[in-house]
Amino acid sequence: MYAIVEIAGQQFKVQKDQKIFVHRLNAEEGKKVDFDKVLLLENGGKVTLGAPAIKGAKVSAKVEKHVKGDKVIVFRKKRRKGYKKKNGHRQSFTSLTISDIKVGGGKASAEKVEKAPAKKAAPKAAAKAPAKKAAPKKKAAPKKED
Repeated sequence: MYAIVEIAGQQFKVQKDQKIFVHRLNAEEGKKVDFDKVLLLENGGKVTLGAPAIKGAKVSAKVEKHVKGDKVIVFRKKRRKGYKKKNGHRQSFTSLTISDIKVGGGKASAEKVEKAPAKKAAPKAAAKAPAKKAAPKKKAAPKKED
């Protein structure tokens, strides 16, 4: 079972007990956070799509710790001018562990997850437009004799 959920403006494919790093969240370490913008849910081969999100579905996660990413070096130079600037940047991340994926308030099970209703196709006879009659062929112009 997996879900695609939007966290801090980015989409993540998550499963139970998975660890992910997301952009820094305003939550204390050790606290539980819920994300209700579930875009897709898969359970035992049955896929549920949201439009744009699935109502009642949510993903629960535990905030493990706040960390910083690897340093990114930003180097600017203009040749033959003596201009050089070197800067660095470390992005702040939050480490999450996915604890639960729920559908409609309870834990998801195979019988609760239903496939989104498919659109019915219109009958073939009604769907086709009437065929246009072919234009009559023009006769060839008479040839001139010299």
